[in-house]
Amino acid sequence: MAERAGEHYDVLIAGAGPAGLAAAHTAASHGARVGLIDAQARPGGQVWRHDIASPLPRAARKVIDSLSDRIEFLAQTQVLMAQERSLLVDSPQGARRLSYGALVLATGARELLLPFPGWTLPGVTGAGGAQALAKQGWPMTGKRALVAGSGPLLLAAAATLRAHGAHVLGILEQAPQRAVQGFAASLVRWPGKAAQALTLRARLLGIPYRTGTLVRAAFGEDRLRMAEIEGPHGVERIECDHLAVGYGLVPNVELAQLLGCQLQRSGAHAQVAVDESLRTSVEHVYAAGEACGIGGRDTALIEGEMAGHHAVGASVAAAALQSHRRHARAFAERLRQSFALRPRVHALAAEETLICRCEDVPLSALQGFTSLREAKLATRCGMGACQGRICGAALVELGWFPQSDNPDDGRRPPLFPIRLATLAESFSIDSQGVLP
Repeated sequence: MAERAGEHYDVLIAGAGPAGLAAAHTAASHGARVGLIDAQARPGGQVWRHDIASPLPRAARKVIDSLSDRIEFLAQTQVLMAQERSLLVDSPQGARRLSYGALVLATGARELLLPFPGWTLPGVTGAGGAQALAKQGWPMTGKRALVAGSGPLLLAAAATLRAHGAHVLGILEQAPQRAVQGFAASLVRWPGKAAQALTLRARLLGIPYRTGTLVRAAFGEDRLRMAEIEGPHGVERIECDHLAVGYGLVPNVELAQLLGCQLQRSGAHAQVAVDESLRTSVEHVYAAGEACGIGGRDTALIEGEMAGHHAVGASVAAAALQSHRRHARAFAERLRQSFALRPRVHALAAEETLICRCEDVPLSALQGFTSLREAKLATRCGMGACQGRICGAALVELGWFPQSDNPDDGRRPPLFPIRLATLAESFSIDSQGVLP
């Protein structure tokens, strides 16, 4: 890796998940010099996160192991600020400014967590969060785990927890039975997805799967002891050691906002607006995968490949993938409709329920404010370590403060908390071009 503070890439890619990896491989295949940025130590993103107990899927290994010499993987690197045709990043080598001919936003998504009484207890996490913890070595052996929320991520999380020794008590899906059955019947259009679902269900044999059921509260003093669930047969309490609750995913659009890219709304949440060529409203900036709307791994791989072609001007090769993209996006839309959240999910939080976990702000403290900015100034909601990524998405989903499509109302730099040393280095870069 070069030691210069300022470096240039023909194609720079933000995010090393499936979309970013596909874009990197494709751009490099045309002879471009590619920079691949990711905050993690290894490529793969959340979908292909390294698991200490088992090898990566064959498809993931094939993509990751074949990174070419023309692709520089910038590990443990976070984007802090953006200027015209360049990004300021914080890396293990310190502050660096990376310029580019074309930029591909493959920033993925994060889990949507919604508040309910007791959701801040130790032992309560997101479904995807529990999966990530288990893969990284968090002890799960023998723990009684309950997985709840909505969507296929629940199945993947439950399978991971079981593989790491947890006793999974059940999977609670908030969508009604008719919606889940209708979704399963529609998989005839996507036989590959049907095969994946059957494989997952086989790994979960013996674990109850209950539809129309949700967690409405968690109880415990020093840690989680019990979950209260609500379903077609009434209310019951289940003793458990770990509660994993996730309500789908939300696109990561903060970097796109910082760049001035136009956003568009899909339901309550914003996503990056792109045209048929995956171009954003900002020249030389493309977007692919979950940032353009939650679509899953297959969509991310296809759009990443397309973005890689377009970034180097190979539009004919990209156009050949359009029909595959439409087919994959049709599955994503079917998924969104089938697992739409019921109003009951939005009504779980009580007035005293903490909405901002970082700053201990209860929902009642937000009464009377008309925007998240006003609430932030008065209550510090959204000013903690997560920078409002958890409570902000939750408040948007609950309909309190609609997410603005105007980039001027979006994120301000830096995108992540910054070290004073990095800030000083960034000033040196801006004034001299290189570090002293």
